[in-house]
Amino acid sequence: MLKSIKKLFSLCWKPFSVNPHSSSSSSDDGFSNSGGGDGGKRDRNDKLLWYKELGKCSSGDFSMAVVQANQVLEDQSQIESFGGDTTFVGVYDGHGGPDTARYVCDNLYRNFREISEEARGVTSETIRRAFLETEQGYTAIVDQLWDTRPNLATVGSCCLVGVVSQQTLYVANLGDSRVVLGRKVGNTAGVAAIQLSSEHNANMEEVRRELRELHPDDPQVVVEKHGVWRVKGIIQVSRSIGDLYLKDNKYNTEQILGKFRLPEPMQKPVLSADPAVMSLPLQPNDLFLIFASDGLWEHLSNEQAVEIVHRNPRAGSARILLKAALQEAARKREMRYEDLRRIDKKFWTGIQRASNCIQVSSGSQKARVQDKEDICRIEEKDMREYHDDTTVSIHKDKEDLCRIDKQHRRTYHDDITVIILFMKDDEKNDDLASRSLLQGNSVSIRSPLEH
Repeated sequence: MLKSIKKLFSLCWKPFSVNPHSSSSSSDDGFSNSGGGDGGKRDRNDKLLWYKELGKCSSGDFSMAVVQANQVLEDQSQIESFGGDTTFVGVYDGHGGPDTARYVCDNLYRNFREISEEARGVTSETIRRAFLETEQGYTAIVDQLWDTRPNLATVGSCCLVGVVSQQTLYVANLGDSRVVLGRKVGNTAGVAAIQLSSEHNANMEEVRRELRELHPDDPQVVVEKHGVWRVKGIIQVSRSIGDLYLKDNKYNTEQILGKFRLPEPMQKPVLSADPAVMSLPLQPNDLFLIFASDGLWEHLSNEQAVEIVHRNPRAGSARILLKAALQEAARKREMRYEDLRRIDKKFWTGIQRASNCIQVSSGSQKARVQDKEDICRIEEKDMREYHDDTTVSIHKDKEDLCRIDKQHRRTYHDDITVIILFMKDDEKNDDLASRSLLQGNSVSIRSPLEH
Protein backbone atom coordinates (compact mmCIF):
# COMPACT_ATOMS: atom_id res chain seq x y z
CA MET A 1 0.00 0.00 0.00
CA LEU A 2 2.83 2.40 0.85
CA LYS A 3 4.20 1.81 -2.63
CA SER A 4 0.90 2.88 -4.19
CA ILE A 5 0.84 6.00 -1.98
CA LYS A 6 4.36 6.93 -3.12
CA LYS A 7 3.27 6.46 -6.72
CA LEU A 8 0.35 8.80 -6.11
CA PHE A 9 2.77 11.41 -4.75
CA SER A 10 5.42 11.05 -7.42
CA LEU A 11 3.99 13.67 -9.76
CA CYS A 12 4.72 16.42 -7.24
CA TRP A 13 8.48 16.59 -7.65
CA LYS A 14 11.07 17.38 -10.28
CA PRO A 15 14.18 15.31 -10.91
CA PHE A 16 17.66 16.47 -9.97
CA SER A 17 19.30 18.60 -12.63
CA VAL A 18 22.68 20.24 -13.10
CA ASN A 19 23.43 23.06 -15.48
CA PRO A 20 26.75 22.50 -17.25
CA HIS A 21 27.17 26.22 -17.92
CA SER A 22 28.58 28.67 -15.41
CA SER A 23 26.16 31.49 -16.24
CA SER A 24 22.57 31.43 -15.08
CA SER A 25 19.51 32.58 -16.96
CA SER A 26 16.46 34.33 -15.57
CA SER A 27 12.81 33.89 -16.32
CA ASP A 28 10.48 36.77 -17.09
CA ASP A 29 9.58 37.19 -13.41
CA GLY A 30 13.20 37.97 -12.51
CA PHE A 31 14.06 34.67 -10.79
CA SER A 32 16.76 32.26 -11.88
CA ASN A 33 15.83 29.14 -13.83
CA SER A 34 19.39 27.83 -14.02
CA GLY A 35 20.11 24.39 -12.64
CA GLY A 36 23.34 25.62 -11.05
CA GLY A 37 25.71 23.08 -9.60
CA ASP A 38 28.50 24.00 -11.98
CA GLY A 39 31.36 21.50 -11.82
CA GLY A 40 29.98 19.67 -8.80
CA LYS A 41 28.77 16.13 -8.17
CA ARG A 42 25.97 14.42 -6.32
CA ASP A 43 26.99 12.12 -3.47
CA ARG A 44 26.66 8.44 -4.34
CA ASN A 45 25.19 7.51 -0.98
CA ASP A 46 23.14 10.60 -0.14
CA LYS A 47 21.07 11.74 -3.11
CA LEU A 48 20.32 15.09 -1.47
CA LEU A 49 24.00 16.05 -1.08
CA TRP A 50 25.91 18.00 -3.77
CA TYR A 51 29.61 18.82 -3.51
CA LYS A 52 32.72 20.08 -5.24
CA GLU A 53 35.78 18.37 -3.78
CA LEU A 54 38.37 21.04 -4.56
CA GLY A 55 38.72 24.05 -6.79
CA LYS A 56 41.11 26.96 -7.23
CA CYS A 57 40.39 30.67 -7.11
CA SER A 58 42.52 33.79 -6.81
CA SER A 59 42.73 33.40 -3.02
CA GLY A 60 43.73 29.72 -3.00
CA ASP A 61 41.88 26.42 -2.84
CA PHE A 62 38.21 26.01 -1.95
CA SER A 63 35.83 23.16 -1.18
CA MET A 64 32.03 23.32 -1.33
CA ALA A 65 29.06 21.16 -0.26
CA VAL A 66 25.28 21.50 0.05
CA VAL A 67 22.65 19.14 1.44
CA GLN A 68 18.94 19.63 0.84
CA ALA A 69 16.32 18.99 3.52
CA ASN A 70 13.39 21.20 2.55
CA GLN A 71 10.83 20.21 -0.07
CA VAL A 72 12.54 22.80 -2.30
CA LEU A 73 16.16 23.74 -1.62
CA GLU A 74 16.09 27.16 0.04
CA ASP A 75 19.88 27.57 0.41
CA GLN A 76 21.87 29.08 -2.44
CA SER A 77 25.60 29.80 -2.61
CA GLN A 78 28.35 30.88 -4.97
CA ILE A 79 32.07 31.52 -5.26
CA GLU A 80 33.40 34.03 -7.78
CA SER A 81 36.98 34.99 -8.56
CA PHE A 82 38.01 37.87 -10.79
CA GLY A 83 40.65 40.52 -11.39
CA GLY A 84 43.52 38.27 -10.40
CA ASP A 85 43.28 38.96 -6.65
CA THR A 86 39.61 39.18 -5.64
CA THR A 87 37.41 36.32 -4.44
CA PHE A 88 33.71 36.65 -3.57
CA VAL A 89 31.92 34.01 -1.45
CA GLY A 90 28.17 34.13 -0.87
CA VAL A 91 25.92 31.92 1.29
CA TYR A 92 22.19 32.70 1.08
CA ASP A 93 19.88 30.88 3.49
CA GLY A 94 16.32 31.39 2.30
CA HIS A 95 13.15 31.07 4.36
CA GLY A 96 9.51 30.93 3.35
CA GLY A 97 10.55 29.64 -0.07
CA PRO A 98 13.52 29.68 -2.46
CA ASP A 99 12.71 32.84 -4.42
CA THR A 100 14.69 35.46 -2.48
CA ALA A 101 17.81 33.33 -2.12
CA ARG A 102 17.76 32.61 -5.87
CA TYR A 103 17.32 36.30 -6.64
CA VAL A 104 20.23 37.21 -4.35
CA CYS A 105 22.45 34.57 -5.94
CA ASP A 106 21.63 35.97 -9.38
CA ASN A 107 22.11 39.64 -8.51
CA LEU A 108 24.19 40.43 -5.41
CA TYR A 109 27.57 39.56 -6.92
CA ARG A 110 26.73 41.37 -10.15
CA ASN A 111 25.76 44.49 -8.17
CA PHE A 112 28.90 44.21 -6.04
CA ARG A 113 31.19 43.92 -9.05
CA GLU A 114 29.59 46.84 -10.91
CA ILE A 115 29.75 49.10 -7.84
CA SER A 116 33.34 48.08 -7.02
CA GLU A 117 34.54 48.65 -10.56
CA GLU A 118 32.87 52.05 -10.59
CA ALA A 119 34.53 52.91 -7.24
CA ARG A 120 37.84 51.42 -8.47
CA GLY A 121 38.24 49.18 -5.48
CA VAL A 122 36.60 47.08 -2.78
CA THR A 123 35.54 48.78 0.44
CA SER A 124 33.04 48.11 3.20
CA GLU A 125 30.84 50.78 1.65
CA THR A 126 30.81 49.21 -1.82
CA ILE A 127 29.69 45.93 -0.27
CA ARG A 128 26.97 47.65 1.76
CA ARG A 129 25.72 49.44 -1.36
CA ALA A 130 25.54 46.12 -3.21
CA PHE A 131 23.33 44.67 -0.45
CA LEU A 132 20.98 47.64 -0.49
CA GLU A 133 20.78 47.66 -4.29
CA THR A 134 19.90 43.96 -4.23
CA GLU A 135 17.15 44.66 -1.68
CA GLN A 136 15.77 47.41 -3.94
CA GLY A 137 15.82 45.07 -6.93
CA TYR A 138 13.93 42.36 -5.08
CA THR A 139 11.40 44.92 -3.87
CA ALA A 140 10.82 45.99 -7.47
CA ILE A 141 10.12 42.37 -8.44
CA VAL A 142 7.62 41.99 -5.59
CA ASP A 143 5.89 45.21 -6.70
CA GLN A 144 5.76 43.97 -10.27
CA LEU A 145 4.21 40.64 -9.28
CA TRP A 146 2.07 41.85 -6.37
CA ASP A 147 -1.29 41.15 -8.05
CA THR A 148 -0.38 37.58 -9.01
CA ARG A 149 2.18 36.49 -6.40
CA PRO A 150 1.67 38.62 -3.26
CA ASN A 151 3.23 36.00 -1.00
CA LEU A 152 6.64 36.82 -2.47
CA ALA A 153 6.51 39.62 0.12
CA THR A 154 6.70 36.94 2.85
CA VAL A 155 9.80 35.21 1.41
CA GLY A 156 13.26 36.27 2.53
CA SER A 157 16.89 35.24 2.80
CA CYS A 158 19.77 35.54 5.21
CA CYS A 159 22.87 36.71 3.39
CA LEU A 160 26.53 36.07 4.27
CA VAL A 161 29.27 37.44 2.01
CA GLY A 162 33.03 37.27 2.25
CA VAL A 163 35.35 39.17 -0.10
CA VAL A 164 39.12 38.70 -0.16
CA SER A 165 40.91 41.49 -1.99
CA GLN A 166 44.55 42.62 -1.72
CA GLN A 167 45.13 40.55 1.43
CA THR A 168 42.12 42.05 3.20
CA LEU A 169 39.02 40.09 4.17
CA TYR A 170 35.63 41.82 4.17
CA VAL A 171 32.64 40.11 5.80
CA ALA A 172 29.05 41.31 5.47
CA ASN A 173 26.09 39.57 7.05
CA LEU A 174 22.32 39.65 7.38
CA GLY A 175 20.74 36.95 9.54
CA ASP A 176 22.33 33.96 11.25
CA SER A 177 24.72 32.35 8.80
CA ARG A 178 28.32 32.39 10.05
CA VAL A 179 31.95 32.61 8.96
CA VAL A 180 34.70 31.22 11.20
CA LEU A 181 38.44 31.71 10.72
CA GLY A 182 40.92 28.93 11.42
CA ARG A 183 44.12 30.61 12.64
CA LYS A 184 47.32 28.79 13.52
CA VAL A 185 48.38 29.30 17.13
CA GLY A 186 52.01 30.47 17.20
CA ASN A 187 54.49 27.71 16.39
CA THR A 188 52.23 24.99 17.76
CA ALA A 189 50.12 22.48 15.86
CA GLY A 190 46.95 24.02 17.28
CA VAL A 191 44.42 26.07 15.35
CA ALA A 192 42.13 28.63 16.98
CA ALA A 193 38.51 29.15 15.90
CA ILE A 194 37.61 32.83 15.53
CA GLN A 195 34.05 33.82 14.62
CA LEU A 196 34.11 36.85 12.34
CA SER A 197 30.45 37.48 11.55
CA SER A 198 27.87 39.03 13.88
CA GLU A 199 24.48 37.32 13.80
CA HIS A 200 20.99 38.75 13.84
CA ASN A 201 18.75 36.24 15.57
CA ALA A 202 16.13 37.12 18.18
CA ASN A 203 17.34 34.27 20.40
CA MET A 204 20.40 36.42 21.16
CA GLU A 205 19.95 38.88 24.04
CA GLU A 206 21.83 41.69 22.26
CA VAL A 207 19.52 41.41 19.23
CA ARG A 208 16.41 41.59 21.42
CA ARG A 209 17.88 44.60 23.17
CA GLU A 210 18.59 46.30 19.84
CA LEU A 211 15.03 45.69 18.62
CA ARG A 212 13.49 47.01 21.84
CA GLU A 213 15.63 50.14 21.68
CA LEU A 214 14.59 50.71 18.05
CA HIS A 215 10.91 50.10 18.85
CA PRO A 216 10.33 51.39 22.40
CA ASP A 217 6.57 51.76 21.84
CA ASP A 218 6.07 48.19 20.64
CA PRO A 219 6.01 45.66 23.51
CA GLN A 220 5.41 42.87 20.98
CA VAL A 221 8.45 43.56 18.81
CA VAL A 222 9.99 40.32 20.15
CA VAL A 223 7.84 37.52 21.52
CA GLU A 224 8.83 34.18 23.04
CA LYS A 225 6.87 31.20 21.72
CA HIS A 226 7.57 27.65 22.86
CA GLY A 227 10.98 28.66 24.16
CA VAL A 228 12.01 30.43 20.93
CA TRP A 229 12.24 34.21 20.57
CA ARG A 230 10.78 35.62 17.35
CA VAL A 231 10.46 39.08 15.85
CA LYS A 232 6.75 39.99 16.10
CA GLY A 233 6.22 36.37 17.09
CA ILE A 234 6.84 35.30 13.48
CA ILE A 235 10.48 35.17 12.39
CA GLN A 236 13.76 34.58 14.21
CA VAL A 237 16.12 36.79 12.16
CA SER A 238 16.07 40.57 12.49
CA ARG A 239 17.91 41.39 9.25
CA SER A 240 17.42 39.92 5.79
CA ILE A 241 16.90 40.54 2.11
CA GLY A 242 13.17 40.36 1.37
CA ASP A 243 10.57 39.74 4.12
CA LEU A 244 8.92 42.93 2.92
CA TYR A 245 5.78 42.27 4.98
CA LEU A 246 7.82 43.33 8.04
CA LYS A 247 9.39 46.34 6.34
CA ASP A 248 6.47 48.20 4.74
CA ASN A 249 2.78 48.20 5.66
CA LYS A 250 1.73 48.11 2.01
CA TYR A 251 2.90 44.49 1.86
CA ASN A 252 1.09 43.48 5.07
CA THR A 253 -2.47 43.24 3.78
CA GLU A 254 -5.20 40.64 3.31
CA GLN A 255 -3.42 39.47 0.16
CA ILE A 256 -0.74 37.62 2.12
CA LEU A 257 -1.26 34.54 4.29
CA GLY A 258 -2.89 35.18 7.64
CA LYS A 259 0.04 33.88 9.70
CA PHE A 260 2.18 36.76 8.39
CA ARG A 261 -0.35 39.57 8.94
CA LEU A 262 0.17 41.96 11.83
CA PRO A 263 -2.77 43.02 14.03
CA GLU A 264 -1.70 46.68 13.85
CA PRO A 265 0.27 48.70 11.26
CA MET A 266 4.01 49.13 11.80
CA GLN A 267 5.23 52.57 12.85
CA LYS A 268 8.50 51.87 11.04
CA PRO A 269 10.22 48.85 9.45
CA VAL A 270 10.77 46.01 11.91
CA LEU A 271 13.40 44.16 9.84
CA SER A 272 16.43 45.69 8.13
CA ALA A 273 18.51 44.94 5.03
CA ASP A 274 21.50 46.95 6.29
CA PRO A 275 24.34 44.43 6.73
CA ALA A 276 26.89 44.28 9.51
CA VAL A 277 30.22 44.76 7.71
CA MET A 278 33.76 44.28 9.01
CA SER A 279 37.23 44.13 7.48
CA LEU A 280 40.33 42.28 8.61
CA PRO A 281 43.89 42.30 7.24
CA LEU A 282 44.85 38.67 6.65
CA GLN A 283 47.87 37.38 8.53
CA PRO A 284 50.37 34.66 7.54
CA ASN A 285 48.93 32.35 10.21
CA ASP A 286 45.35 32.65 8.89
CA LEU A 287 44.77 29.20 7.38
CA PHE A 288 41.17 28.91 6.21
CA LEU A 289 37.66 30.35 6.40
CA ILE A 290 34.48 28.31 6.93
CA PHE A 291 31.34 29.94 5.51
CA ALA A 292 28.14 28.08 6.40
CA SER A 293 24.41 28.53 6.83
CA ASP A 294 22.99 28.11 10.32
CA GLY A 295 22.07 24.48 9.59
CA LEU A 296 25.72 23.54 10.18
CA TRP A 297 26.12 25.56 13.38
CA GLU A 298 22.99 23.98 14.89
CA HIS A 299 25.00 20.76 15.20
CA LEU A 300 28.69 21.75 15.40
CA SER A 301 30.53 24.36 17.45
CA ASN A 302 33.06 26.73 15.90
CA GLU A 303 35.88 24.75 17.53
CA GLN A 304 34.57 21.40 16.29
CA ALA A 305 34.24 22.68 12.73
CA VAL A 306 37.76 24.16 12.67
CA GLU A 307 39.27 20.99 14.12
CA ILE A 308 37.54 18.81 11.50
CA VAL A 309 38.82 20.96 8.63
CA HIS A 310 42.32 21.17 10.11
CA ARG A 311 42.79 17.42 10.52
CA ASN A 312 41.44 16.40 7.09
CA PRO A 313 42.78 16.82 3.55
CA ARG A 314 41.62 19.86 1.63
CA ALA A 315 39.96 17.82 -1.10
CA GLY A 316 36.45 16.98 0.08
CA SER A 317 36.81 18.97 3.31
CA ALA A 318 33.43 20.71 2.91
CA ARG A 319 31.67 17.40 2.36
CA ILE A 320 33.46 15.86 5.35
CA LEU A 321 32.42 18.80 7.55
CA LEU A 322 28.83 18.69 6.33
CA LYS A 323 28.59 14.94 6.95
CA ALA A 324 29.94 15.46 10.46
CA ALA A 325 26.98 17.77 11.09
CA LEU A 326 24.58 15.19 9.63
CA GLN A 327 26.05 12.49 11.84
CA GLU A 328 25.48 14.70 14.87
CA ALA A 329 21.91 15.44 13.73
CA ALA A 330 21.29 11.71 13.45
CA ARG A 331 22.91 11.02 16.83
CA LYS A 332 20.56 13.51 18.50
CA ARG A 333 17.65 11.45 17.18
CA GLU A 334 19.28 8.17 18.27
CA MET A 335 19.88 6.99 14.74
CA ARG A 336 22.78 6.57 12.35
CA TYR A 337 23.64 8.84 9.43
CA GLU A 338 23.29 5.76 7.19
CA ASP A 339 19.61 5.68 8.19
CA LEU A 340 19.21 9.46 7.90
CA ARG A 341 20.45 9.62 4.33
CA ARG A 342 17.77 7.16 3.22
CA ILE A 343 15.08 9.59 4.33
CA ASP A 344 13.51 11.55 1.54
CA LYS A 345 12.61 15.25 1.54
CA LYS A 346 9.29 14.64 -0.18
CA PHE A 347 6.26 13.93 1.92
CA TRP A 348 4.20 16.98 2.79
CA THR A 349 2.84 17.90 -0.63
CA GLY A 350 1.80 14.31 -1.13
CA ILE A 351 0.11 14.18 2.27
CA GLN A 352 -1.87 17.29 1.41
CA ARG A 353 -2.88 15.80 -1.91
CA ALA A 354 -3.69 12.43 -0.38
CA SER A 355 -5.76 14.02 2.38
CA ASN A 356 -8.26 15.03 -0.26
CA CYS A 357 -8.76 11.33 -0.99
CA ILE A 358 -9.09 10.05 2.59
CA GLN A 359 -12.41 9.55 4.31
CA VAL A 360 -13.16 8.15 7.74
CA SER A 361 -16.51 6.57 8.60
CA SER A 362 -17.85 6.77 12.13
CA GLY A 363 -21.32 5.33 12.44
CA SER A 364 -23.35 6.71 9.57
CA GLN A 365 -21.28 9.85 9.05
CA LYS A 366 -18.11 10.38 7.04
CA ALA A 367 -15.63 13.16 7.84
CA ARG A 368 -12.96 14.43 5.51
CA VAL A 369 -9.46 14.18 6.96
CA GLN A 370 -7.70 17.52 6.67
CA ASP A 371 -4.10 16.49 7.18
CA LYS A 372 -1.72 13.74 8.16
CA GLU A 373 -1.91 14.63 11.86
CA ASP A 374 -5.67 13.99 11.75
CA ILE A 375 -5.02 10.55 10.26
CA CYS A 376 -2.61 9.63 13.04
CA ARG A 377 -4.98 10.79 15.77
CA ILE A 378 -7.87 8.66 14.56
CA GLU A 379 -8.43 5.50 16.54
CA GLU A 380 -7.95 2.27 14.62
CA LYS A 381 -11.53 1.17 15.29
CA ASP A 382 -12.87 4.33 13.59
CA MET A 383 -10.70 4.03 10.48
CA ARG A 384 -12.57 2.09 7.83
CA GLU A 385 -11.84 3.55 4.45
CA TYR A 386 -8.92 4.85 2.48
CA HIS A 387 -10.24 6.12 -0.82
CA ASP A 388 -7.74 6.12 -3.67
CA ASP A 389 -10.01 5.14 -6.55
CA THR A 390 -10.65 1.91 -4.58
CA THR A 391 -11.65 1.14 -1.01
CA VAL A 392 -9.06 -0.78 0.99
CA SER A 393 -8.42 -1.97 4.53
CA ILE A 394 -6.97 0.81 6.67
CA HIS A 395 -5.10 -1.01 9.47
CA LYS A 396 -1.69 -1.38 7.83
CA ASP A 397 -2.18 1.71 5.68
CA LYS A 398 -2.64 4.01 8.65
CA GLU A 399 0.72 2.84 9.97
CA ASP A 400 2.27 3.53 6.57
CA LEU A 401 0.82 7.03 6.40
CA CYS A 402 2.02 7.86 9.90
CA ARG A 403 5.45 6.47 9.05
CA ILE A 404 5.79 8.94 6.15
CA ASP A 405 6.33 11.69 8.74
CA LYS A 406 9.47 9.86 9.83
CA GLN A 407 10.73 9.98 6.25
CA HIS A 408 11.08 13.74 6.05
CA ARG A 409 14.64 15.15 6.12
CA ARG A 410 13.59 18.58 7.42
CA THR A 411 12.50 16.90 10.65
CA TYR A 412 16.15 16.10 11.35
CA HIS A 413 18.13 18.99 9.90
CA ASP A 414 17.87 22.13 7.79
CA ASP A 415 19.32 22.77 4.34
CA ILE A 416 23.06 23.14 4.96
CA THR A 417 25.65 24.97 2.86
CA VAL A 418 29.40 24.89 3.51
CA ILE A 419 32.17 26.71 1.61
CA ILE A 420 35.75 26.44 2.87
CA LEU A 421 38.27 28.91 1.51
CA PHE A 422 41.94 28.13 2.13
CA MET A 423 44.18 31.15 2.44
CA LYS A 424 47.42 29.52 1.30
CA ASP A 425 48.37 27.26 -1.57
CA ASP A 426 48.78 23.64 -0.65
CA GLU A 427 52.56 23.24 -0.68
CA LYS A 428 52.20 19.76 -2.17
CA ASN A 429 50.46 21.21 -5.22
CA ASP A 430 52.19 24.57 -5.45
CA ASP A 431 53.53 24.15 -8.94
CA LEU A 432 53.88 26.64 -11.78
CA ALA A 433 50.69 25.52 -13.52
CA SER A 434 48.47 25.95 -10.43
CA ARG A 435 49.91 29.40 -9.66
CA SER A 436 49.29 30.45 -13.26
CA LEU A 437 45.68 29.24 -13.01
CA LEU A 438 45.11 31.28 -9.85
CA GLN A 439 46.45 34.48 -11.38
CA GLY A 440 44.97 34.25 -14.83
CA ASN A 441 41.52 32.63 -14.77
CA SER A 442 38.25 33.75 -13.27
CA VAL A 443 36.05 31.27 -11.39
CA SER A 444 32.26 31.25 -11.19
CA ILE A 445 30.51 28.40 -9.39
CA ARG A 446 27.12 28.26 -7.73
CA SER A 447 25.28 25.47 -5.99
CA PRO A 448 22.35 23.71 -7.66
CA LEU A 449 18.86 25.15 -7.46
CA GLU A 450 17.46 21.78 -6.43
CA HIS A 451 18.71 18.24 -5.96
